[in-house]
Amino acid sequence: MKILSIQSAVAYGHVGNSAAVFPLQRIGVEVLPVYTVNFSNHTGYGAWRGPLISPDDVAAVITGIEERGVFPQIDVVLSGYQGGEGIGDVILDAVARIKAANPSAIYACDPVMGNAKSGCFVAPAIPVLLRDRVVPQADLITPNQFELGYLTDTSPDTLESTLASVDLVRASGPRTVLVTSVERPDREEGTIEMIAVDDAGAWIVQTPLIPMKANGSGDVTAALFTAHYRRTGDAADALARTTSSVFDLLERTHASGERELQLVESQEAYANPRLQFTVHQVR
Repeated sequence: MKILSIQSAVAYGHVGNSAAVFPLQRIGVEVLPVYTVNFSNHTGYGAWRGPLISPDDVAAVITGIEERGVFPQIDVVLSGYQGGEGIGDVILDAVARIKAANPSAIYACDPVMGNAKSGCFVAPAIPVLLRDRVVPQADLITPNQFELGYLTDTSPDTLESTLASVDLVRASGPRTVLVTSVERPDREEGTIEMIAVDDAGAWIVQTPLIPMKANGSGDVTAALFTAHYRRTGDAADALARTTSSVFDLLERTHASGERELQLVESQEAYANPRLQFTVHQVR
């Protein structure tokens, strides 16, 4: 499997491609990383150095890959945080060209906008761009519960309302949806859930809530779920494997006391997930 991953990169820490590439490689995926920024560290520190990469330069890198004759071999285009409006056009153009070269390729979009605690943390134009132009072109999306609400102009909280919101966004284009950071009012205290939905059904998994903010964990989640799902076409299996790997990554990171994900130290959790959490079909 080959994945073209168009995301940010940092020298210190693990977000964007700096979070997604290694776990994908560890499960046997060939990754072609294309960077949209090259920062010293993620912006959560409040200070960073390094350049935003212009949409024209990102497009040039993708064209160079095309000129090597690789497009027919690419199985997935994966995108995450979009720092500006121009990069959306570059991504959609790349998706169209790759699908023309390989009609079985899919586009997986992590529509990064914000979260329930922080609200939106992207430029005001980005959520509109994602909702109106990018998400409808995706085959698979991985929003958190907050982002799902924005994409559908709803307020999902219960299982029923979250599934209804998923149905709305699926009607707009993407057939497969992974909803992360699901916090239902009636869930067991100290837990958090994820829900995966495709044409075959809907599944939910619950884990203990690890009390920490982990920049980059969503990027790892999107990458692993996309790869597992593309490989098997089984949403329940992809959900189980991804949940196991990410939980063990977060548990190890929390225990370390470090702010940055313990990405390399947790590599066995990607290659051989323990599958310690039960996935339940809810529809």
